[in-house]
Amino acid sequence: MTGPGPEGDVLARLFEEERPKLTAVAHRMLGSRADAEDAVQEAWLRLARQGDPDGIANLAAWLTTVVGRVCVDMLRARKIRPEEPYGAHVPEIEVTDDPAAAPEADAVLADSVGVALLVVLDTLGPAERLAFVLHDMFAVPFDEVGQILGRSTDAAKMLASRARRKVRGSHDTAEGRGRRRAVVDAFLTAARAGDFAGLLELLDPEVEWRSYSDQGLTAARVAAAELAVRAQRGARAVASSRPVLVNGDPGVLVWGPQGKLLGLVAFAVSDAGRITEALTVRNPARLASLDLPPELTR
Repeated sequence: MTGPGPEGDVLARLFEEERPKLTAVAHRMLGSRADAEDAVQEAWLRLARQGDPDGIANLAAWLTTVVGRVCVDMLRARKIRPEEPYGAHVPEIEVTDDPAAAPEADAVLADSVGVALLVVLDTLGPAERLAFVLHDMFAVPFDEVGQILGRSTDAAKMLASRARRKVRGSHDTAEGRGRRRAVVDAFLTAARAGDFAGLLELLDPEVEWRSYSDQGLTAARVAAAELAVRAQRGARAVASSRPVLVNGDPGVLVWGPQGKLLGLVAFAVSDAGRITEALTVRNPARLASLDLPPELTR
């Protein structure tokens, strides 16, 4: 094992040079910065345990391989531990302007590497996700991807191709964003008007409601009527609002009468035009951690 001294210092320096890329790979794989940092730290521990680090011909490739395998193991472990608390691996919340109100064309798929894409990547299997992330986002050759997965080069290509089709299939169009925004706008209008029947028409009968409050993150399936009542009650406290995207879903930032940011609300809308999920963020600390762009603060 490499210990203190010049050799250890050199190894640590070389590792730190690779850390930003390794963290980026792990973050795309795991959807959580904390988990990404854990995966990278595990790679460092494995490197430090190497009896002869000089025997590693290509340190960058070796580290990418280790991080990739650690991430795959972590993703597989999530699948067999359903008892983990809800939200333990929910991607960070990213709030951006809503392009449904802007004339720009769709973003190029290769540039869609923000949190919204992490949500889509979470629908892929571990092997598909690794192949797509390493090859399409970080240009790792398929033969190296295959080695990391313990599969042939052709198998790695097939995994990446399958993942690419799924990602492209989930990539929203301007028309789709506009439809989802229209549903959300109708819901907010009905809430402000106290139109209970209108709210029910826009809600899935068993909508999932997630909430960041002072008690942390809670999640539950609730009746549409319950969420409609909560929406009416919450609308009374809102003085102004601004449409935004929250992890790619249409949402709204809301302020109270004194100009204080009261919360963030986001919605998932089905192809049938009904709201299937709602996320509310009211905890002041959680709101402060959102790191909103200046143009979205009012």
